[in-house]
Amino acid sequence: MEKTVFVAVMKQNDDPRTVKEYLDELQFLAETAGAIGEKRFIQKMEKPNSRTYIGSGKLAEIKAYIEENGTDLVIFDDELTPSQLRNIERELQCRILDRTNLILDIFAQRAKTAYAKTQVELAQYQYLLPRLTRMWTHLERQRGGIGMRGPGESQIETDRRIILEKISKLKEQLKKIDRQMASQRGNRGSLVRISLVGYTNVGKSTIMNLLAKSDVFAENKLFATLDTTVRKVVIENVPFLLSDTVGFIRKLPTQLVESFKSTLDEVREADILMHVVDISHPNFEEQIRVVEETLKEIKAIDKPVFVVFNKIDQYRYEEYDEFSLEPKKPENYTLEEFKNTWISKEHTPCIFISAKEKIGIDKLRSDLYKMVAEIHAGRYPFNNFLW
Repeated sequence: MEKTVFVAVMKQNDDPRTVKEYLDELQFLAETAGAIGEKRFIQKMEKPNSRTYIGSGKLAEIKAYIEENGTDLVIFDDELTPSQLRNIERELQCRILDRTNLILDIFAQRAKTAYAKTQVELAQYQYLLPRLTRMWTHLERQRGGIGMRGPGESQIETDRRIILEKISKLKEQLKKIDRQMASQRGNRGSLVRISLVGYTNVGKSTIMNLLAKSDVFAENKLFATLDTTVRKVVIENVPFLLSDTVGFIRKLPTQLVESFKSTLDEVREADILMHVVDISHPNFEEQIRVVEETLKEIKAIDKPVFVVFNKIDQYRYEEYDEFSLEPKKPENYTLEEFKNTWISKEHTPCIFISAKEKIGIDKLRSDLYKMVAEIHAGRYPFNNFLW
């Protein structure tokens, strides 16, 4: 277990609670990867420093802490530029990761199938390519000497060519697998398709297991599921296909979105999106927004959506002071108040359940039956669901 500190910048209009929430998530990510969270450093700045992300004073403070405590790793809550990574590493003399690199590392740990491994490997090489010079800092002492400048640079160029070749081969491999997967999807006939989407760690796999009576891996860790799992489900006499996909997260690396595009085809081709939300999470409304933005990015925002508020057994209500000048926060609503508020303001169908405690599952099945039966009736007008 590596002893880790976390670093973030709080910009002028940032809400301190949001910054804390982001760092909570960063620490959860690090712990998922096998690190031990030690300390956090937050610097208020108008914008991150272009050279070192944070100011020189804060950098010196972090350096002193690292030397005193024997810290192994420093993780920054944003993607750092290649020059920022190089400059910070030179100053702190410690291993540095940014949020993107950390997420890529977790994906690499979690990838089980050849397809997922290929997707993650492609994303890693795309992230690595602009950062090659950082890997050759050990040659710097040679660059000042006569006749010693060339070998280091030519080595970088050689590595760049190797990586570009690997990226090209991985893309070809993915295209081949994509064609096979597209063919598989085509062979499933015209069954109604429902795709589980949502922020990472909201309980999608648990719901999948309940509805499909399957044994999809589910764990209280981020990105427990990478590979898309598709199961046939029958409720009463209506069959449909249910798919469980990789969870979304804020600041999801663009390299991953790009390489996992075909995995997300299940989402794009679904008839209904079942958007699972962890209602017990203090910032679940922000998570809803992140998922909606990601759906927009992969061009799947126009699908019919069924919102499933999960983990109602863990929902915590905080008493609201009626004389407070502060507006009500999500946690100041009782579960019943929140249900009524959400249902009245949204046109999207929704349900409140606990997959873990099996609360509301019968109603979930009933609601899904009605939705699927309606689509099925339109698709097969002369079919009376007799199987």
